[in-house]
Amino acid sequence: QVQLVESGGGLVQAGGSLRLSCVSSGRTFSNYGMGWFRQAPGKEREFVASISWRGQNTVCADSVQGRCTISRDNAKSTLYLELNPLTPEDTAVYYCAGRNTGGPSVSAENYYHWGQGTSVTVSS
Repeated sequence: QVQLVESGGGLVQAGGSLRLSCVSSGRTFSNYGMGWFRQAPGKEREFVASISWRGQNTVCADSVQGRCTISRDNAKSTLYLELNPLTPEDTAVYYCAGRNTGGPSVSAENYYHWGQGTSVTVSS
């Protein structure tokens, strides 16, 4: 079965940068669109960024626009998310998600595989 394992979370100071990774296994990673979502304490899960199967199309949420870079290394079956600079509002559990088609998507309903999440805390 498909497994997605995130890493790279932790405690970061505001103004700093963050790079999260997500390693995929159980299927051919390069065939599918991927995304990042996050859920802050007491809030609903929200879209962060998405990327198409070859990385040619990317989209970032308005809340992280200009600070967000999503990328992928298909040879390593790994998805990345970089946020810079960070603000305390970026504090959340970040989830990697996989689609069953090749394009990007901003909607969580279009993702069928989810990781367990990695926690990010941004201190002011």
